Amino acid sequence: MGIRHREVNNTRSQGWRLRNVCLAVTLGALFGLALLPAPNSSAQGLPLIRDTEIERLLNDYSRPIFDAAGLGGGRVAIRIVRSRIYNAFVVDGRNVFIHTGAIMQSDTPNQIIGVIAHEAGHIAGGDLATLRSRIQRDQTKLLLMRILGIGAAIATGNASAIAAGDELVLRSMLAERRAQEAAADQRGLVYLNRTKQSARGMLETFERFQRQEYISDTHKDPFVRSHPVATDRLALLRDRARQSPFFNTKDEPRLQLRHDMMRAKLSGYLESPAAVFNRYPRRDNSLPAKYARAIATFFRGGPNGLNAAIAAVNELIRMQPKYPYFYELRADFYQRSGRAAAAVADLRRALKLDPSASLIKIRLGTALLATRDPKQLKNVIAMMERTIRRDARDGDQKPRAYRVLGQAYYRAGKIPSSYAATAEAYFLSGNLKQAKVFAQRAQPGLRKGSPKWRKMDEIVTFKPRS
Repeated sequence: MGIRHREVNNTRSQGWRLRNVCLAVTLGALFGLALLPAPNSSAQGLPLIRDTEIERLLNDYSRPIFDAAGLGGGRVAIRIVRSRIYNAFVVDGRNVFIHTGAIMQSDTPNQIIGVIAHEAGHIAGGDLATLRSRIQRDQTKLLLMRILGIGAAIATGNASAIAAGDELVLRSMLAERRAQEAAADQRGLVYLNRTKQSARGMLETFERFQRQEYISDTHKDPFVRSHPVATDRLALLRDRARQSPFFNTKDEPRLQLRHDMMRAKLSGYLESPAAVFNRYPRRDNSLPAKYARAIATFFRGGPNGLNAAIAAVNELIRMQPKYPYFYELRADFYQRSGRAAAAVADLRRALKLDPSASLIKIRLGTALLATRDPKQLKNVIAMMERTIRRDARDGDQKPRAYRVLGQAYYRAGKIPSSYAATAEAYFLSGNLKQAKVFAQRAQPGLRKGSPKWRKMDEIVTFKPRS
């Protein structure tokens, strides 16, 4: 689509605070990104990306696993973190975060599916709730031990008594964490067996990182720090995985192609053009290679950059004329080059091939506004309202749709409705201060007691939990 990036503050939707700063820093090194406190005591902000094609594939990977784990029905979402390092983690029972680095470094679909199965094991096992409770309990214990340690240090002149309490708590927590990791492996194996998939990918992933187990924490991959690969744990995983009747099951060629296309797209958008052409040299005539090079050609620029990139996408379309994301790609090039009308035609074609793609609908609304055609305002308003009502169920798409809706209302001269849509966008994004400002601006122009007025009143009077 053009991969879209956003910084996400999880204050409203997930995350929790570690009140003891010293303990938080140590635990962050122990358990990885999920527990690191963000600046200013807020939950950690993550650079997430959104893309219909990639999310479709990851959802296809995760849906059978989540169903097997009793987490189906849309209860858990896959979130994509823009980061070159290999990592995946959970911070609550509603989201699995996967780094783009993990996707790009995974050779097969089964390797990512294995990671998802492992993280689903953490959610189904309630590991995060247990860990939160443990940390809260241990903070009190650690404080008491520090007080006693200070007393002992004063009495004996031995400062090591203070550090001993910290080490005791952390050793205990590390042991519990190892047990959770091993349990998540075993649950993941159950889900893979239930869905008749191989555990080879999970095993390959953890074998890959086992060699880092004994090196300095400074040089370890974050995946290893947050998923300690003890030797006995890996041995148990290897034995159980190879006992599965599905261990030698291969990924279907069509699924492998989709996986390779996903990796190529990420390479094209996230790596430098030089790196892309090195990774996908011109002698490689595969569809994924052509895909990556088309994107890199556009970003390389030059006097003929757009025309060369469009020609490359046209070749992709000739090869796969019913693939919606090639039309979306061409639209992205047009939009980035200020040719909104050309982008509109391609986005409409992409939507015809993938009618449920909310992100493409939102992008189409943006392109229609960019044409400055007043005749399109009514269409944009109707499309965004339908998208908000029917399609954009998650907390990321709705703010986007509300922002486009607010712009369309403003262009149409419906200022109170524009303010109301903007208030909704800010509120859903977690910016309560600006949400209240726009809600207060909207209320005088709305019919008192109407659904929209009541919604604004809820925002104005909303008080976040302390």
